[in-house]
Amino acid sequence: MASLKVPTNVPLPEEDAEQLHKAFAGWGTNEKLIISILAHRTSAQRSLIRSAYAAAYNEDLLKALDKELSSDFERVVMLWTLDPAERDAFLAKESTKMFTKNNWVLVEIACTRCPLDLFKVKQAYQARYKKSLEEDVAQHTSGDLRKLLLPLVSTFRYEGDEVNMRLARSEAKLLHEKVSEKAFSDDDFIRILTTRSKAQLGATLNHYNNEYGNAINKHLKEDSDDEYLKLLRAAITCLTYPEKHFEKVLRLAINKMGTDEWALTRVVTTRTEVDMERIKEEYQRRNSIPLHHAVAKDTSGDYEDMLVSLLGHGDV
Repeated sequence: MASLKVPTNVPLPEEDAEQLHKAFAGWGTNEKLIISILAHRTSAQRSLIRSAYAAAYNEDLLKALDKELSSDFERVVMLWTLDPAERDAFLAKESTKMFTKNNWVLVEIACTRCPLDLFKVKQAYQARYKKSLEEDVAQHTSGDLRKLLLPLVSTFRYEGDEVNMRLARSEAKLLHEKVSEKAFSDDDFIRILTTRSKAQLGATLNHYNNEYGNAINKHLKEDSDDEYLKLLRAAITCLTYPEKHFEKVLRLAINKMGTDEWALTRVVTTRTEVDMERIKEEYQRRNSIPLHHAVAKDTSGDYEDMLVSLLGHGDV
């Protein structure tokens, strides 16, 4: 369900590295050449290009890009060029810093990545920052937010499709009791949400919907301004219907008075090789406009060209 357009005859990594080096040479940077290469290579291919570039020019490609590019275009190219686990580790670290704090990003990473991918993110985080993601999340959160976020980033969920229907019924009943009591940060509520497999959680929430007449997120909307409840709803959506979550992030990023470039860049770079086709379908259904048209209308220049290419509508 990726949207990436990769040419049929992909050049060797050494050839791509040489072309990128040429793009940096001289007085002006050749942004179009950078887009034509990097926006049409898979994660594995980009990794090989980075290795080839380092071997040929004794410099990290990311450092070269950092020197040559700027602004939103630099951010989208840099994030895209990173290995997915490195990228998520970088975004997670950014989300725990004082001036770029963003609990939504932590929920996204913890709840939309598969268990092994989340484990790799935590490995990359430790390798790069010499501390654990859990340490930083615990240090920069408190109260109910910490109670929710820490187990979300700490868990290694079972990934199989097996479902215990008796357990789904009993835990749906338990969740409904806690919602009725407004005990939204109850230990059992958080335990179910942060430890059950996605298949098991889906069965529980389906039973909740059928038995109690509404999706659980409808029942969690009573205090729509409460940040903890917002994150709780986001976690549930990310775990059960990720394309719906990402569609909403994109809609809010594009349709606000000013574009939220960071959110737009994050979703495009992290989902293009995962489930972007489903997100595009959801966006079209919800907004009656193709996502790449909405992005093109709201952005410009090289930044627009890179995003549209990643969405599968650029020139190969």
